[in-house]
Amino acid sequence: MSIFNVTALLGGLALFLFGMDVMGKALERQAGGKLQTLLAKLTDHPVKGLIMGLLVTAVIQSSSATTVMVVGFVNSGIIQLHQAAGIIMGSNIGTTVTAWILSLTGVQGDSLLIQLCKPANFSPILAVIGVVLYMGRSEKRKGIGTIMLGFTVLMTGMEAMSGAMEPLADQPWFTELFLKFSNPVLGVLAGAVLTGIIQSSSASVGILQALSATGSVTMGAALPIIMGQNIGTCVTAIISSVGATKNARRAAMIHLYFNIIGVILFLTATYTLNWIWPIPAMDEPIMAVGIASIHTLFNVSVTLVLLPFSRGLEKLAILTVPEEKGSQGEEEVQLLDPRLLNSPAVAVSQAHITTVDMANLARSALQKGMSVTHQWDESLFDRIAREEDAVDRYEDLLGSYLIQLSTRAMNLQDSRRVNTLLHCISDFERISDHAYSLAQTAQEMHQSGVTFSEPAMEELKVLENAVQDLLDKTIHSFEEWDLAAAHKVEPLQQVVDGLIRQLKERHIARLQGGECSQANSYRFGNVLNNYQRVAGHCSNVAVDMIEVSAGSFDTHEYLDKLREGSDPNFDRRYSRYADRYAIPEEQE
Repeated sequence: MSIFNVTALLGGLALFLFGMDVMGKALERQAGGKLQTLLAKLTDHPVKGLIMGLLVTAVIQSSSATTVMVVGFVNSGIIQLHQAAGIIMGSNIGTTVTAWILSLTGVQGDSLLIQLCKPANFSPILAVIGVVLYMGRSEKRKGIGTIMLGFTVLMTGMEAMSGAMEPLADQPWFTELFLKFSNPVLGVLAGAVLTGIIQSSSASVGILQALSATGSVTMGAALPIIMGQNIGTCVTAIISSVGATKNARRAAMIHLYFNIIGVILFLTATYTLNWIWPIPAMDEPIMAVGIASIHTLFNVSVTLVLLPFSRGLEKLAILTVPEEKGSQGEEEVQLLDPRLLNSPAVAVSQAHITTVDMANLARSALQKGMSVTHQWDESLFDRIAREEDAVDRYEDLLGSYLIQLSTRAMNLQDSRRVNTLLHCISDFERISDHAYSLAQTAQEMHQSGVTFSEPAMEELKVLENAVQDLLDKTIHSFEEWDLAAAHKVEPLQQVVDGLIRQLKERHIARLQGGECSQANSYRFGNVLNNYQRVAGHCSNVAVDMIEVSAGSFDTHEYLDKLREGSDPNFDRRYSRYADRYAIPEEQE
């Protein structure tokens, strides 16, 4: 074996890892986060978690990515620790799909159908189709083309590794090396170390399959190496859990214990059976399909055995990462886990959920601000101040997270959603500012011992009902990402603007008639201005959703078209809202 074989081997490995990474990320982008979102929701039962973990891993082609995602979910409080076990088991089964795809390199036969199944024959065809799709303008076609190109690079790397290793078949030292790996302890250690270094069990299994093409790898040598590879893949999740909450670290330990216990059980059962009834295949060369079979058999059988004991794995993880003495329970979860940035579709979903929490907090502050305007309450004022501070922290946290997220590769829909979120967080933050401004005005009135006139208070109630309805519609459309509901915001915002003009005109009339004091005039105007600005921020959120989702960033053009009266739906909704929030005629 020459130096050129070594460089060919390293080059093949580089292509293999790169192709797997490109294909996995492209598959994830095409999925658009739908599977990952289901992963977070449909895991209330271990079997459901297992199925979802299997599906997600089969799609993104990486059990390591799935388990890191699980650690991030647990760290963020999206799922509980007991839900993680089923997902982790499912991810171990899902990762076997890669081994079966790679086993196609060993397909033998002269018929046209069998020859077409060989990656060396169909990969070039995929590459041509992939390039054509990738050069198109459609994002979906580009994504499919990227998947095909990633697969082609992966299989090219596999073929290059197999070709570079062919001379090893005639090397006695290579055969002797694999005879040593027949020792279970050495084989497990070798598999674990290799997988721990490259942090991908799929890649390490692929390397073993490439080695098997030499004919020097026996089943007895491959078996413990495959077992070790399953242990080595836990390294990624363990590293990812460093600095996370206790439950997140426990999720990583569940992954480790599942594989260690599974390897002990599987090897014990296999070698016991071989001792009682010798298995002839143990000393026979194993091909790529045999390695895929063992990999699948191990993960499926161990999952069937350990799934009923998932709670036991959870307790074992808790014993390993115990509560500290004097601790009052689990520390606060991390709202936006940086680990989820590696799965942009999931990170976008989590950022959206966190922004909804921010919006609800701003709504709560505004409702309290309205309350203290009518009846002063010192404790409510303090809570408004705390909620306004909390919303400010949300804005800082989300702004930093979304900027990091915007640098990641995403599909067009997620990219647009990130842009919308970046626009909307400042609007929700400003709504909480206006809530606090309302409360400050109420505090000034309380300290001065003055109030608004009874007619003014009655008119304010109509306006406040309209503003609350407007904010409710805005947050609902934003939470559900419902563009149809977002279209209902602008008509109501225009009604609120009209109400504010009416209230200002009536207030001026009362001032002229001596019914209101000049001292409270600016305070009444401040209250109206705050409501007007809240309504404006609601309009901003809805318009951003509509326009950015449509790929347009000219919100002024959208509003101008509405105000020109060219939309009959707008006019109909405006009339309905105007009737609902009509101010009663003044008494003579």
